[in-house]
Amino acid sequence: MTRAAQYPCAVCARPALGFGWFDPVKQKQRRPSVMFCSMACQGFWSRLARRSPAMVDLSEQEQAAMRAAMRNLGEAMQEIGWNTRLCDLTEAQVLTLIEVAVGAFQDAMRASARRAIGEIPF
Repeated sequence: MTRAAQYPCAVCARPALGFGWFDPVKQKQRRPSVMFCSMACQGFWSRLARRSPAMVDLSEQEQAAMRAAMRNLGEAMQEIGWNTRLCDLTEAQVLTLIEVAVGAFQDAMRASARRAIGEIPF
């Protein structure tokens, strides 16, 4: 496994494949380096970064992806039962909720990137 593959893509969270960004300007507060799975995700992130002076708040795309993930989580909770307390969930149920939330978020981010720049090669 390459060093890049140890990190998730900053856009869609798939394993990074050697595309990356780092801040070449020396500053007191260094900005973190980020990795990407493709040039498409790298370009998408770069365009978002140019529009935002600080990457602290969630972008509109990230907020929309979270809303999309909520729909999928609602379906999973419907199967589990809405009256089930979180502390009463089994390990398998918690893992399912995490998988559904993360998967739906990643899918929505990829769809957002695809709409913004055309077809993404994955």
